Amino acid sequence: MSEPFSVPVTVRGYETDVQGHLNQAVYLNYAEHARWSLLHAAGISQSALIGSGVGPVALETTIRYKRELLAGDEVEVTCAFAWGGGKTFRIEQSVVKADGSVAAEITAVGGILDLEKRKLVADPAEVFKKLASDPGLFGLS
Repeated sequence: MSEPFSVPVTVRGYETDVQGHLNQAVYLNYAEHARWSLLHAAGISQSALIGSGVGPVALETTIRYKRELLAGDEVEVTCAFAWGGGKTFRIEQSVVKADGSVAAEITAVGGILDLEKRKLVADPAEVFKKLASDPGLFGLS
């Protein structure tokens, strides 16, 4: 698995529910923001993906809520890719509060979709290696 990449996020008041907690759906937005930030840092843009005829797809996402987040909380959202064989990969993410406690753990299974054939590509790691200026951010060499 690659070393975790991270991005800072401040919980905004409009993202909270009636109890004042971060709304459950917003955790998915934070995770997605971290994944796209990692792609950008590695040199992969949406236009490069589309131009190559591929796009990332989420196949499964699990969130484990561990601590509450409130408006104004400062967090780091981590993102690390784990590669196995086959057409899919895993993404492990954490939402970490300023005191170091973990507010949520997010695990996703993803793939790379061939936009013409509408099927997953056989080797998603090769796609990232080919498109990235820094594939090391994905734990690839």
